[in-house]
Amino acid sequence: MTDLELKAYLEKARSIAVLGAHKDPSRPAHYVPRYLWEKGYRILPVNPRFAGEELFGMRVVASLKEIAEPVDILEVFRPPEALLAHLPEVLALRPGLVWLQTGIRHPGFEEALKEAGIPVVADRCLMVEHRRLFGVH
Repeated sequence: MTDLELKAYLEKARSIAVLGAHKDPSRPAHYVPRYLWEKGYRILPVNPRFAGEELFGMRVVASLKEIAEPVDILEVFRPPEALLAHLPEVLALRPGLVWLQTGIRHPGFEEALKEAGIPVVADRCLMVEHRRLFGVH
């Protein structure tokens, strides 16, 4: 995906589901979605450990199956070896884009999404890319 395509996508996106969202402010799975929330995106946090609690103004759900609204971006904070277990839920959710955070790659998972027509960005930080593309610091 080119910078131009990525920027256009981020401009029109409104909702970002965060698989593996975390309560600890020192963890990327907290401060990256918090940054995006502060930029006006609707954050839908997903983590069974914190289900029922509130993060970014929304109730945390235990799984992607509990999200009952369209998702523009699915941001993933899960280890690569856990991704295939989430594949059926991701395919059912049909997000507009799946974003695997820095350090997360899984060729089989990525290929399955591409075959289903879901674009993937892998091993890149959404906050870093947003700042770079929009000149925000």
